[in-house]
Amino acid sequence: MAELVKNPKACTVNPLKMSQPIGGALAFMGLRGAMPLLHGSQGCTSFGLVLFVRHFREAIPLQTTAMSEVATVLGGFENVEQAVLNIVKKTKPEVIGICSTGVTEVKGDDLKGFVHTIRQRHPELDNVAIVQCSTPDFSGAFEDGWSKAVTAMIEEIVPEATVAKRDMKRVNVLPGCHLTPGDIDELRDVIEAFGLEPTFVPDLSGSLDGHIPEDFTPTTLGGAGCEEVRALGHAGWTLAVGEQMRSPAEALERRSSVPYRLFERLTGLAACDELMLFLSEISGKAVPRKYRRQRGQLVDAMLDGHFHIGGRRFAIGAEPDLLYALVSTLTEMGGVIASAITTTTSPVLAKLPCETVMIGDLEDLETGAADADILVTHSHGRQAAERLHMPHFRIGIPMFDTLGAGHLVTVGYRGTRDLIFAIGNMLMHRHHEPQPDDWRNAWPEQGNSPVSPEPEKELVP
Repeated sequence: MAELVKNPKACTVNPLKMSQPIGGALAFMGLRGAMPLLHGSQGCTSFGLVLFVRHFREAIPLQTTAMSEVATVLGGFENVEQAVLNIVKKTKPEVIGICSTGVTEVKGDDLKGFVHTIRQRHPELDNVAIVQCSTPDFSGAFEDGWSKAVTAMIEEIVPEATVAKRDMKRVNVLPGCHLTPGDIDELRDVIEAFGLEPTFVPDLSGSLDGHIPEDFTPTTLGGAGCEEVRALGHAGWTLAVGEQMRSPAEALERRSSVPYRLFERLTGLAACDELMLFLSEISGKAVPRKYRRQRGQLVDAMLDGHFHIGGRRFAIGAEPDLLYALVSTLTEMGGVIASAITTTTSPVLAKLPCETVMIGDLEDLETGAADADILVTHSHGRQAAERLHMPHFRIGIPMFDTLGAGHLVTVGYRGTRDLIFAIGNMLMHRHHEPQPDDWRNAWPEQGNSPVSPEPEKELVP
C-alpha cells in the first residue's frame, strides 16, 4: 500500500500533467465524424492542437469558441452558438463535443443550458449530437477530462432503456486514455479471437492510428459512430480498462443495465491471465493456442529480463492508471521504485506496490531520481534525464521526439513482453564499460592494486 503525498509547493515547476480539457478533447476524437470544441480562449485550443499534432503527427480536428475578455465577462452563449453553427455549416459533423476551460468555468457559464437553448432555437441541428462536459483546467488532470467526456457521451447518446434481450457475443470496451491506438488494436484482436464482437468507445485506433484516408475530411477520420454508441445497451458485457473508466461504466450500467467488469491494468502476467479467463468464461471458449504460446513467451521474457531489471531503481512519472500498470509490472520483475510521481488523485494509487506516490511535477521526479537507474515518463522528461545522465524510456502523452508513439503496445502478453525487452535493453546498454584506469580507482589505499605488480625484468639478449 502506497502513501499518497501532495507536494506543498506554491507553484508547479516543469509540469508533468496536462489539463482536463485536453483529455476531454482527445476522447471526442475517438468518435467518427467528430469535432471537439473547447469553450475558452484561442490560446487554450492552440496549445492542445500543437501538443496532439506533435504526438500523433496527424491532422487534428479541434475548434474554439475564441472567448475574448469582453465575451468572458458578459457570458459566452453567443460564442458557443456561433461556433456550433459555423462547425455544422462548414464541416457537417456527426457529433460536436464541447469541453469547458478554466476561464469559462470561473465565469460560471452554464454549458448545459447553452446547449439546451441552442437546440430550441435551431431545430435544424436535431441530426447532430452535441455533447458537453465540465472540464476546468484548474483542477484534475488529463485522465479526469477523458473520463468525464466518455461519461458525457454515454449519458447524452445512449438511450435510457432496459433491453429485454441482449446479444451476449457483443462486448463494450471502454479504454482509458493511457491506451494507445496500438493497444486498442491488440485488445480487439484478443477479444475477437474468442468469437466476441467488441465495440470500443472511444476508439482512437480508427481515427488516430496514422492511416492515409482516401478523401480529406475536416472532422475525425474514423472511430466509433453515433449509432454504435447508441447500441452499447444491447451488449452482454462492458469491459472498462483503468480505474478512470469506472464512472463511464457505471453510467452505462445505470442507463441500460449492462453489467461491467473493471480491469485496473492489462499489463503484466497476472493481469493478462485475468483478462483471458474472463473472456473464456463469457464466450464459453477455451483460450486460443496463439495466446497460450504468447503467455509462454512472456514467461520466458520475464526470466530473461529479470537479470537486468531486478534490483534496478526506477523513477516513473505518469497519469495514475498508467503509473499503476508500470509500477506493478516492474516490481513483479524485481524492480525497485525510487520515485513515483503522478498528476491527480485516484483510488488506484493506494494499491501501488511502493512506499509513497507523490502528486507533483517533473522537478519532483528529477529530485527523486537522483539515485535511480532509469527515468520513465513522457518526452518532457528528456531534460531531467540529460542532467542526471541516465536513460529515458518514453511512454505516455506527449511523445514528440520519437516516431510511432501511437503504435506502442504495452497490453496483453505480447505488449508486456515487448515492454520488458525495451526497458531491459536500455538497462543493458547502461552497464558500465571498464576503462584501463578503473583498477587505480578501485583500490587507491593499496598502492593502486590489490596485488603489487611484479618489477619489470631486463631482457637478456
